[in-house]
Amino acid sequence: MGVIQTATLTLLALIIGFTFSMAIDRHDNREILEESEANAIGTEYLRADLLPSQASARTKDLLQQYLEQRILFYSKQDKEKIQEIRQKTDELQDALWKEVLPVARNQASPTNALIISGMNDVLNSQGYVQAAWWNRIPIAAWSLMTAIAICANLLVGFGARNFKKNVGLFMIFPFVTSVSFFLIADIDSPRGGVIRIEPRNLITLQNSLIAKTPSPNK
Repeated sequence: MGVIQTATLTLLALIIGFTFSMAIDRHDNREILEESEANAIGTEYLRADLLPSQASARTKDLLQQYLEQRILFYSKQDKEKIQEIRQKTDELQDALWKEVLPVARNQASPTNALIISGMNDVLNSQGYVQAAWWNRIPIAAWSLMTAIAICANLLVGFGARNFKKNVGLFMIFPFVTSVSFFLIADIDSPRGGVIRIEPRNLITLQNSLIAKTPSPNK
């Protein structure tokens, strides 16, 4: 009985540790992609100065609207609002691409190729972020880990049947297991929960662009 209990608890500890590591890696990857997206948008905003004056102004305005939608994407929203943000983001991406495409077609040059490449980075970065947010710990993994945790708790409870005076002590194990599961689930959930991905770089970029935008009265 002691060997089986020890082996089960060891297996549960290893699985929780590996799963926690998976959640942390995904969390760090999402933060890196948020930084990369902010860099892509900021770079393309600067490259927009190379466009003709009217196209440059329209592209910058679209990029600011796009940046606002990307910041909203990271905030805690209901499903309907998330769908609305995705739809608006797709519309702005289409508008941005149509804004720079005629310029590149009318005059093929290294400068215009650089602008097109930067816009491509902006559009791709959103796809990478979305893919990272969909990359969660599989439900099958959660189910198997839960099954092992239940077995481990049953073994601990069975081993504690002769220690009725210290029942409260043996409640520590299921409590610690539950907290571990909550922590993993919270880290693996980028939009909900306590630990979330904050768009710090995107917000900093937005504040920087607002400061650079001339006032209409000037």
